[in-house]
Amino acid sequence: MTTTARPTLATIADSAGVSVATVSKVLNGRSDVAEETRARVQRVLAAHRYTATPRRRPGMPRAVELLVDHLRSPFTSEVVQGVADAAAEAGVDVTLSTRASGGDHEPTDAEWARRLARTGRCGLISVAGELTREQLRALSDAPVPVVLVDPIDPQASTTPSIGSTNFTGGLSAGQHLIALGHTSIGYVGGALRAACNAARVGGLRAAMEQHGLALDPALVTAGQVFDYETGLQGGLQLLDRAEPPTAVFCGADEVALGVLEAARRVGLRVPQDLSVVGFDDTPSAATSSPPLSTVRQPLEEMGKVALRTVLRLADGGTVDAPHVALATRLVVRASTARREG
Repeated sequence: MTTTARPTLATIADSAGVSVATVSKVLNGRSDVAEETRARVQRVLAAHRYTATPRRRPGMPRAVELLVDHLRSPFTSEVVQGVADAAAEAGVDVTLSTRASGGDHEPTDAEWARRLARTGRCGLISVAGELTREQLRALSDAPVPVVLVDPIDPQASTTPSIGSTNFTGGLSAGQHLIALGHTSIGYVGGALRAACNAARVGGLRAAMEQHGLALDPALVTAGQVFDYETGLQGGLQLLDRAEPPTAVFCGADEVALGVLEAARRVGLRVPQDLSVVGFDDTPSAATSSPPLSTVRQPLEEMGKVALRTVLRLADGGTVDAPHVALATRLVVRASTARREG
């Protein structure tokens, strides 16, 4: 038996000669649509036998699905706090989920997306993870608007995303260390394929080139994730060299904490023997020993912007730009010092 695929909002929009946002407004009963346009869209919906999946029952508060890999990351916790704060202001519920992909005992991508729509989710925010093309297509078909926070590659799709000025952050970290007299600077971060990681390394490289210096590729190490173990192993690798760097820029505060431990294990003092800069400015940066100089990402604000954006899309609106980068800034604490000798 042959089954016919359920038409998507894009199909309806193309047939009616309108935007996807206009179709969404018609389906949601919005008043800001011309009657002639509304009638045309409704005729196309009827011709395609399109039945909108109910978003929520009368009286049920709006709800947004918040998808995370896990909550062990301080980065994720800070973003989640921002989403929760903005949701409280907007009177919207947030449902936390760790489902990232289908499996043998889990619903298919299409079933998962339809369940989100059926149970009243007006949108989905995915934090620091990857959604496959199949998942994004299923969510579009459901339809459930999606906003990504700090995706692996924000340019890989047109899905709206919220991030930060990673290159500028790396540039400011490099300039700070160079101003302290450091000319041999290492980098420890997460997967090099991650756009944010590449941008941070690129910023450091640009800072060094501005001062006639070169970033030694042998001093750039990467793990799979931005965590303590990546920092510990990468730090040991750099500091065990015959001529170790005098400063290390890290792609995350958690990575920097691992580098601090690596320095302790090899007998180096921070910041007297080694300067260390992190990235994020999570709470652990201010309480580490010594307190960590770091590049601050506005993590809570990123979560707030993501929540407001997904609600705008759920209401049939559009975004001014598909990829938003919020400003970073350098926070100087006690883990960096002028190079002696």
